[in-house]
Amino acid sequence: MNLLEKFNIVPKDKHLYDVAFTHGSYGTKHGLDYTYERLEFLGDSVLNMIVSEYLYKQYPDYEEGKLTKLRANYVCQAALIYYSHELGLDKHIKIYGDDSKITENEVLSITADVFESFLGAIFLDQGIEFAKNYISKIIFPYIDAKKVFFFDYKSVIKEYGDAQEVDIEYKILDECGVPHNKTFIISILIDGKEMGVGKGKNKKEAEQAASKQAMKKLKIQKY
Repeated sequence: MNLLEKFNIVPKDKHLYDVAFTHGSYGTKHGLDYTYERLEFLGDSVLNMIVSEYLYKQYPDYEEGKLTKLRANYVCQAALIYYSHELGLDKHIKIYGDDSKITENEVLSITADVFESFLGAIFLDQGIEFAKNYISKIIFPYIDAKKVFFFDYKSVIKEYGDAQEVDIEYKILDECGVPHNKTFIISILIDGKEMGVGKGKNKKEAEQAASKQAMKKLKIQKY
């Protein structure tokens, strides 16, 4: 059973699905004039719309800010990587490059991208109702089960800072590794006092890790 049969897709334009899995490196190597990026752009919007509508209906008492945070958990990179692996989409990615040139972080980013580009292809080829049905089977069960893919520790710390009227500052302590595969170590200062140190493959990841430490030290509960 091929990928399209797996999802009961009878393609009207099979080329769309080829495009959805074509990374720029592969296109350049083979002289192609397309990559998955435009479909990824479209799929991102379709995904946000479908998930937003579901959350809007499921949580009628939630305000806009809370709905936005909830949606972020189900459309963040970690979630998209999880979905792609679960569906086996990562096995169909067409990419060119050896192991020394493509970092693990880049592979994960591409894996997340193709979830959106494949959805973009489905939307164009099969229409919005088919796309909604596809997403309802993949993502909605995780929403109903309240699965956590990502918790925004940094936002919680910001809210704490606003409420307590204290200054929050992030400071880079170290930045090491080759340009395409760096590691960042960042500290969080609250009113000038170091409250946590985080490590990550990028600044955002390190800041989240530092914020998590600060939350533990300050005994701020998740919500």
